Amino acid sequence: MAAEQRTLLQLVSLGRALVVVPDSARSQLHDGLVAVPVVDAPEVTTVIAWPAHSRSRAVADLVRTTTRLRENFTSEVVAGRSSRVGPPRSTSRARGRSGREQGMAVQGAVRSTREIERAVVTGGAGFLGSHLCEQLLDRGVEVVCLDNFLTGSPENVLHLMEHPGFRLVRCDVTDYVHVPGPVDLVLHFASPASPLDYLRMPIETLKVGSLGTLHTLGLAKEKGARYLLASTSEVYGDPLEHPQREEYWGNVNPVGPRGVYDEAKRFSEALTTAYRTSQGTDTAIVRIFNTYGPRMRPNDGRAIPAFVGQALAGEPLTVAGDGSQTRSICYVDDTVRGILALAFSTETGPMNIGNPDELSMLELARWIVELTGSSSEIGFIDLPVDDPKVRRPDTTAAETALGWRPTVTSEEGLRNTVAWFAAQREAGSTRAS
Repeated sequence: MAAEQRTLLQLVSLGRALVVVPDSARSQLHDGLVAVPVVDAPEVTTVIAWPAHSRSRAVADLVRTTTRLRENFTSEVVAGRSSRVGPPRSTSRARGRSGREQGMAVQGAVRSTREIERAVVTGGAGFLGSHLCEQLLDRGVEVVCLDNFLTGSPENVLHLMEHPGFRLVRCDVTDYVHVPGPVDLVLHFASPASPLDYLRMPIETLKVGSLGTLHTLGLAKEKGARYLLASTSEVYGDPLEHPQREEYWGNVNPVGPRGVYDEAKRFSEALTTAYRTSQGTDTAIVRIFNTYGPRMRPNDGRAIPAFVGQALAGEPLTVAGDGSQTRSICYVDDTVRGILALAFSTETGPMNIGNPDELSMLELARWIVELTGSSSEIGFIDLPVDDPKVRRPDTTAAETALGWRPTVTSEEGLRNTVAWFAAQREAGSTRAS
C-alpha cells in the first residue's frame, strides 16, 4: 500500500478532519491522492483529495474558506467530497433521557432507546428528515444529518444548529460514505419524494435509491448499526388491492414516468433485504404513505402544499382529473412516531405507516378552502400518467407489532399545516417589504 494511502486510512481511522479539493488545486501524488497542509489548527490539519472533476470550483471555495472558519467549524470526509456545516460536536455524547422520552414508550418495542446513542439521518434537512432529527434529539440521541440540499434546505434544521448533539454535513450519499466514530442507527431518507422532483431529476432519484442505499447499508454493516430504509406506498403503484397490505406485490409500470421513483424504492427494498439475509445486517423497511405538515416546500408539487398555497393566494385550486382519486393523509408527527417505533424495535418489516382515513382529492380541496377561509374556486386539470386511483394503508401490522396508530385528526393536522403556511407567507411578505 502506498504511503499516501496509509496516511489517508490513519487519518480517517483517527477521525481527523479532512477536506476534499479538486485536481486543479494541487499536484498529483500516487493514485490521484494528494496531501496538502492547510492550517495549523488541530481540527483541520491536512487536505486529502481525489479527482473532483465538475465540482472543482465549489470544492476549491471550500478549501479557501477553511482557515477562516477553523475556529468554529470543522470538515470531514463524508461521501468522498463534503463539508461540515455548523458548530463542532461536543466530545461527550448526549446521554440524558428527557421526561418526554420516558413517557413515549411504545408497546412491542423491544429495542431500548438506551441502545441508540448516535444516529445518522440521510436526507435529514428535508421535510420528513428534519422532523426525524428533531425527535431523535428529543430522545437524547446524537444526530449526524447528511444532506446534499437537492430538495432539502438548511433552514429546516436551523433551529437545531445550536444543539450540542446535532451535526449537519453537506454530502451526496451516492458517493462513498464514511462517518467517523460509532453509529447505532442509520435512517436512509435521502431521495426526491414528490412527483415534481423525481420527474425533474430521474437519474438522481434512481441513483439515491440504488447507490445511496448500497452505501448507507455498507455504513450500517461497518458500524454494526440498525438500518431503517424509508420506502413508500408508491411501491404498490396503482393498486389492484385495497386497502394495501404489506404482502401485496403492487401494480407498477417500470417504464412509466413514475417508474423512476417506484422502481428505485422497490430496488432499495430488495437490496436492504439482501443485506439482512446474506450479510446479517440489522435492517427494517418502512413504507410511508402520504404525509403532510410544517416544512413542506410550497412548490414541491404535492396536493396539500399546492392547495394551501393556492387558497391563501386566492387562486383556483387545481384538482387532477375529476378529483375522485383518493389518498390517506397522515400528519407528520404521527408518521415520525411510527417510523421511530419501528426503528427502535426488532421488527424487520416492510411495515406500512400512514393514516387509514381516506378522502378524495376533491374533498381535500374543498376542505382546505374552508379551513383557509378562501374564496378560491376549484378547477380541474388532466390526470397525470399512472396516477394511482386509490391509496389507503392497512396498518394492522404496525398496530399489532408496535402498538402504533395515528392520533392526530385530519382536521387538526390540516389546521396546523395551514397556519404554518400562512405564517411563512406573512414572513415572506414582511421581508419583501
